[in-house]
Amino acid sequence: MTLHPIETGNFKLDGGAMFGVVPKSLWARTNPADTNNMIDIAARSLLIEDGSRLILIDTGLGNKQSEKFFGYYHQWGPFSLDASLQEKGFHRNDITDVFMTHLHFDHCGGSVQWNADRTGYEPAFKNATFWTNEAHWNWAITPNVREKASFLKENLVPMQESGQLKFVTKGKEPYFKDSELGFDILCVDGHTEKQMIPHIRYKGKTLVFVADLIPTVGHIPLPYVMGYDTRPLKTMEEKARFLKEAAQREYLLFFEHDAHNEICSLKETEKGVRLNQLYTFDEIFNN
Repeated sequence: MTLHPIETGNFKLDGGAMFGVVPKSLWARTNPADTNNMIDIAARSLLIEDGSRLILIDTGLGNKQSEKFFGYYHQWGPFSLDASLQEKGFHRNDITDVFMTHLHFDHCGGSVQWNADRTGYEPAFKNATFWTNEAHWNWAITPNVREKASFLKENLVPMQESGQLKFVTKGKEPYFKDSELGFDILCVDGHTEKQMIPHIRYKGKTLVFVADLIPTVGHIPLPYVMGYDTRPLKTMEEKARFLKEAAQREYLLFFEHDAHNEICSLKETEKGVRLNQLYTFDEIFNN
Protein backbone atom coordinates (compact mmCIF):
# COMPACT_ATOMS: atom_id res chain seq x y z
CA MET A 1 0.00 0.00 0.00
CA THR A 2 1.12 3.55 -0.77
CA LEU A 3 -0.59 6.76 0.35
CA HIS A 4 -0.49 10.10 -1.45
CA PRO A 5 -1.83 13.47 -0.18
CA ILE A 6 -3.81 15.15 -2.96
CA GLU A 7 -4.35 18.91 -2.88
CA THR A 8 -7.56 19.72 -4.75
CA GLY A 9 -7.55 23.49 -4.14
CA ASN A 10 -7.66 26.05 -1.33
CA PHE A 11 -10.47 28.44 -0.47
CA LYS A 12 -11.60 30.69 2.39
CA LEU A 13 -14.43 30.53 4.91
CA ASP A 14 -15.68 32.87 7.59
CA GLY A 15 -13.66 32.34 10.74
CA GLY A 16 -16.63 32.91 13.02
CA ALA A 17 -18.64 30.24 11.24
CA MET A 18 -15.71 27.84 11.47
CA PHE A 19 -15.39 28.27 15.24
CA GLY A 20 -18.96 28.83 16.42
CA VAL A 21 -19.18 30.36 19.89
CA VAL A 22 -15.40 30.53 20.44
CA PRO A 23 -14.24 34.19 20.50
CA LYS A 24 -12.09 35.44 17.65
CA SER A 25 -9.41 36.51 20.11
CA LEU A 26 -8.86 32.80 20.80
CA TRP A 27 -9.29 31.10 17.42
CA ALA A 28 -7.28 33.75 15.57
CA ARG A 29 -4.15 32.54 17.38
CA THR A 30 -4.11 29.39 15.26
CA ASN A 31 -6.25 30.49 12.29
CA PRO A 32 -5.59 34.19 11.57
CA ALA A 33 -8.27 35.98 9.57
CA ASP A 34 -7.99 38.54 6.78
CA THR A 35 -9.75 41.90 6.83
CA ASN A 36 -13.01 40.20 5.80
CA ASN A 37 -12.79 37.73 8.69
CA MET A 38 -12.00 34.90 6.26
CA ILE A 39 -9.53 32.15 7.14
CA ASP A 40 -7.49 29.83 4.94
CA ILE A 41 -9.05 26.44 4.22
CA ALA A 42 -7.72 23.46 2.28
CA ALA A 43 -9.54 20.71 0.43
CA ARG A 44 -6.91 17.99 0.90
CA SER A 45 -7.79 14.49 -0.25
CA LEU A 46 -5.96 11.23 0.30
CA LEU A 47 -5.16 8.68 -2.40
CA ILE A 48 -4.71 5.03 -1.41
CA GLU A 49 -2.76 2.91 -3.88
CA ASP A 50 -3.42 -0.69 -2.89
CA GLY A 51 -2.75 -3.39 -5.46
CA SER A 52 -5.19 -2.90 -8.33
CA ARG A 53 -7.28 -0.44 -6.30
CA LEU A 54 -6.79 3.32 -6.38
CA ILE A 55 -9.05 4.82 -3.73
CA LEU A 56 -9.57 8.58 -3.46
CA ILE A 57 -10.98 9.92 -0.18
CA ASP A 58 -13.06 13.06 -0.88
CA THR A 59 -12.79 15.20 -4.01
CA GLY A 60 -12.96 18.88 -2.99
CA LEU A 61 -15.27 21.55 -4.42
CA GLY A 62 -14.86 20.68 -8.10
CA ASN A 63 -15.13 23.33 -10.82
CA LYS A 64 -18.66 23.11 -12.22
CA GLN A 65 -20.37 25.70 -10.02
CA SER A 66 -21.08 29.26 -11.14
CA GLU A 67 -18.78 32.24 -10.82
CA LYS A 68 -21.21 33.65 -8.24
CA PHE A 69 -20.96 30.45 -6.18
CA PHE A 70 -17.16 30.48 -6.12
CA GLY A 71 -17.25 34.19 -5.32
CA TYR A 72 -18.40 33.24 -1.83
CA TYR A 73 -15.40 30.98 -1.22
CA HIS A 74 -12.45 33.00 -2.54
CA GLN A 75 -10.37 30.22 -4.09
CA TRP A 76 -6.62 30.80 -3.89
CA GLY A 77 -3.35 29.03 -4.55
CA PRO A 78 -2.05 26.86 -7.41
CA PHE A 79 -3.58 23.48 -6.51
CA SER A 80 -6.05 21.41 -8.52
CA LEU A 81 -7.19 17.81 -8.35
CA ASP A 82 -5.98 16.92 -11.83
CA ALA A 83 -2.58 18.53 -11.37
CA SER A 84 -2.09 16.81 -8.01
CA LEU A 85 -3.01 13.42 -9.47
CA GLN A 86 -0.68 14.00 -12.40
CA GLU A 87 2.16 14.90 -10.04
CA LYS A 88 1.74 11.45 -8.43
CA GLY A 89 1.65 9.74 -11.83
CA PHE A 90 -2.10 9.20 -12.12
CA HIS A 91 -5.13 10.38 -14.07
CA ARG A 92 -8.69 10.61 -12.79
CA ASN A 93 -9.62 7.70 -15.09
CA ASP A 94 -7.26 5.50 -13.06
CA ILE A 95 -9.35 5.94 -9.90
CA THR A 96 -11.26 2.77 -9.03
CA ASP A 97 -13.06 4.03 -5.91
CA VAL A 98 -14.13 7.42 -4.57
CA PHE A 99 -14.89 7.31 -0.85
CA MET A 100 -16.84 10.31 0.41
CA THR A 101 -16.67 11.07 4.13
CA HIS A 102 -19.93 12.96 3.65
CA LEU A 103 -21.79 14.73 0.87
CA HIS A 104 -21.34 18.42 1.64
CA PHE A 105 -20.24 20.22 -1.52
CA ASP A 106 -16.66 20.87 -0.37
CA HIS A 107 -16.14 17.13 0.10
CA CYS A 108 -17.88 15.68 -2.96
CA GLY A 109 -18.21 18.53 -5.47
CA GLY A 110 -15.28 17.18 -7.46
CA SER A 111 -17.04 13.84 -7.92
CA VAL A 112 -19.30 15.27 -10.66
CA GLN A 113 -18.48 17.45 -13.66
CA TRP A 114 -20.12 19.00 -16.71
CA ASN A 115 -20.54 16.68 -19.68
CA ALA A 116 -18.67 17.46 -22.90
CA ASP A 117 -21.25 19.89 -24.33
CA ARG A 118 -22.19 21.35 -20.91
CA THR A 119 -25.82 20.31 -21.21
CA GLY A 120 -25.78 18.21 -18.07
CA TYR A 121 -23.61 16.50 -15.47
CA GLU A 122 -21.69 13.25 -15.35
CA PRO A 123 -19.40 11.44 -12.87
CA ALA A 124 -15.93 12.97 -12.95
CA PHE A 125 -14.35 9.52 -12.42
CA LYS A 126 -15.82 7.35 -15.13
CA ASN A 127 -14.24 4.09 -13.94
CA ALA A 128 -14.85 4.52 -10.20
CA THR A 129 -17.38 3.30 -7.70
CA PHE A 130 -18.67 6.12 -5.49
CA TRP A 131 -18.99 5.14 -1.82
CA THR A 132 -21.23 6.62 0.86
CA ASN A 133 -23.58 5.03 3.39
CA GLU A 134 -27.32 4.63 3.08
CA ALA A 135 -28.27 6.65 6.17
CA HIS A 136 -26.18 9.62 5.10
CA TRP A 137 -27.37 9.37 1.49
CA ASN A 138 -31.00 9.54 2.62
CA TRP A 139 -30.12 12.49 4.87
CA ALA A 140 -28.50 14.30 1.94
CA ILE A 141 -31.14 13.79 -0.75
CA THR A 142 -33.92 15.04 1.56
CA PRO A 143 -31.94 17.77 3.33
CA ASN A 144 -32.99 19.71 6.38
CA VAL A 145 -33.24 23.50 6.12
CA ARG A 146 -29.91 24.01 7.89
CA GLU A 147 -27.90 21.84 5.47
CA LYS A 148 -29.84 22.42 2.25
CA ALA A 149 -27.20 24.80 0.89
CA SER A 150 -24.48 22.18 1.46
CA PHE A 151 -26.22 19.20 -0.18
CA LEU A 152 -26.42 20.13 -3.86
CA LYS A 153 -28.50 17.93 -6.16
CA GLU A 154 -26.04 18.35 -9.02
CA ASN A 155 -23.41 16.66 -6.83
CA LEU A 156 -25.65 13.74 -5.89
CA VAL A 157 -28.11 12.76 -8.61
CA PRO A 158 -25.51 12.09 -11.37
CA MET A 159 -23.72 9.57 -9.18
CA GLN A 160 -26.95 7.69 -8.55
CA GLU A 161 -28.18 7.86 -12.15
CA SER A 162 -24.84 6.57 -13.46
CA GLY A 163 -25.19 3.33 -11.50
CA GLN A 164 -21.77 3.95 -9.94
CA LEU A 165 -23.07 4.72 -6.45
CA LYS A 166 -22.65 2.08 -3.75
CA PHE A 167 -23.22 1.98 0.00
CA VAL A 168 -20.64 0.68 2.44
CA THR A 169 -21.61 -2.43 4.36
CA LYS A 170 -21.82 -1.29 7.95
CA GLY A 171 -21.17 -3.46 10.96
CA LYS A 172 -21.57 -2.53 14.59
CA GLU A 173 -21.20 1.23 15.03
CA PRO A 174 -19.57 3.56 15.74
CA TYR A 175 -16.57 1.62 14.34
CA PHE A 176 -16.73 -0.85 11.50
CA LYS A 177 -14.48 -2.22 8.78
CA ASP A 178 -15.62 -2.25 5.19
CA SER A 179 -14.50 -5.51 3.63
CA GLU A 180 -14.20 -4.06 0.12
CA LEU A 181 -12.30 -0.88 0.97
CA GLY A 182 -10.12 -2.50 3.60
CA PHE A 183 -9.93 0.21 6.24
CA ASP A 184 -11.69 0.93 9.51
CA ILE A 185 -14.38 3.61 9.60
CA LEU A 186 -15.71 5.66 12.51
CA CYS A 187 -19.26 7.00 12.11
CA VAL A 188 -20.02 10.34 13.78
CA ASP A 189 -23.23 12.36 13.81
CA GLY A 190 -22.42 15.78 15.26
CA HIS A 191 -21.46 17.57 12.06
CA THR A 192 -23.95 15.74 9.86
CA GLU A 193 -25.69 12.37 9.95
CA LYS A 194 -23.26 9.44 9.67
CA GLN A 195 -20.10 11.23 8.57
CA MET A 196 -17.45 8.56 8.01
CA ILE A 197 -13.90 8.95 9.37
CA PRO A 198 -11.38 6.52 7.79
CA HIS A 199 -8.65 4.93 9.95
CA ILE A 200 -5.81 3.58 7.80
CA ARG A 201 -2.94 1.39 9.00
CA TYR A 202 0.17 2.45 7.13
CA LYS A 203 3.84 1.74 7.81
CA GLY A 204 3.15 0.72 11.39
CA LYS A 205 1.04 3.78 12.21
CA THR A 206 -2.67 4.63 12.21
CA LEU A 207 -3.47 7.61 10.04
CA VAL A 208 -6.93 9.09 10.59
CA PHE A 209 -8.55 11.22 7.89
CA VAL A 210 -10.41 13.48 10.32
CA ALA A 211 -12.53 15.39 7.74
CA ASP A 212 -15.00 17.69 9.54
CA LEU A 213 -14.73 16.05 12.95
CA ILE A 214 -11.55 18.13 13.46
CA PRO A 215 -11.18 20.45 10.46
CA THR A 216 -7.90 22.16 11.46
CA VAL A 217 -5.28 22.10 14.19
CA GLY A 218 -7.16 24.99 15.77
CA HIS A 219 -10.19 22.73 16.31
CA ILE A 220 -8.43 20.23 18.58
CA PRO A 221 -9.58 21.76 21.93
CA LEU A 222 -12.94 20.29 22.86
CA PRO A 223 -15.15 23.44 22.77
CA TYR A 224 -13.77 24.56 19.38
CA VAL A 225 -16.69 23.34 17.29
CA MET A 226 -17.88 24.68 13.95
CA GLY A 227 -21.02 26.75 13.64
CA TYR A 228 -21.85 24.50 10.67
CA ASP A 229 -22.35 21.44 12.91
CA THR A 230 -25.98 20.33 13.16
CA ARG A 231 -25.51 18.88 16.68
CA PRO A 232 -22.62 20.73 18.37
CA LEU A 233 -23.05 19.02 21.74
CA LYS A 234 -22.91 15.66 19.97
CA THR A 235 -19.74 16.77 18.20
CA MET A 236 -18.15 17.54 21.57
CA GLU A 237 -19.03 14.08 22.88
CA GLU A 238 -17.63 12.42 19.76
CA LYS A 239 -14.50 14.56 19.80
CA ALA A 240 -13.84 13.81 23.47
CA ARG A 241 -14.05 10.07 22.88
CA PHE A 242 -11.98 10.19 19.71
CA LEU A 243 -9.26 12.52 21.03
CA LYS A 244 -8.68 10.41 24.13
CA GLU A 245 -8.34 7.27 22.04
CA ALA A 246 -6.17 9.01 19.47
CA ALA A 247 -3.75 10.30 22.10
CA GLN A 248 -3.54 6.97 23.93
CA ARG A 249 -3.10 4.91 20.74
CA GLU A 250 -0.77 7.45 19.10
CA TYR A 251 -2.92 8.04 16.03
CA LEU A 252 -1.75 10.56 13.47
CA LEU A 253 -4.42 13.05 12.35
CA PHE A 254 -4.54 13.88 8.63
CA PHE A 255 -6.23 17.25 8.11
CA GLU A 256 -8.50 17.81 5.14
CA HIS A 257 -9.19 21.51 5.81
CA ASP A 258 -6.01 22.86 7.42
CA ALA A 259 -4.29 24.79 4.62
CA HIS A 260 -0.97 25.02 6.48
CA ASN A 261 -0.68 21.74 8.43
CA GLU A 262 -1.00 18.23 7.03
CA ILE A 263 -0.58 15.91 10.01
CA CYS A 264 -0.28 16.08 13.78
CA SER A 265 0.11 13.86 16.81
CA LEU A 266 -1.66 14.44 20.14
CA LYS A 267 -0.86 14.33 23.84
CA GLU A 268 -2.89 14.26 27.05
CA THR A 269 -2.46 17.28 29.33
CA GLU A 270 -4.13 18.65 32.46
CA LYS A 271 -6.32 20.78 30.19
CA GLY A 272 -7.33 17.85 28.01
CA VAL A 273 -5.95 16.44 24.77
CA ARG A 274 -3.80 18.92 22.91
CA LEU A 275 -1.52 19.20 19.90
CA ASN A 276 1.75 17.34 20.39
CA GLN A 277 3.71 17.80 17.17
CA LEU A 278 3.10 18.91 13.58
CA TYR A 279 4.43 16.99 10.58
CA THR A 280 4.36 17.04 6.84
CA PHE A 281 3.34 13.79 5.20
CA ASP A 282 6.85 13.27 3.85
CA GLU A 283 8.46 13.79 7.28
CA ILE A 284 6.44 10.92 8.71
CA PHE A 285 6.26 8.44 5.87
CA ASN A 286 8.90 9.19 3.25
CA ASN A 287 12.10 9.77 5.26
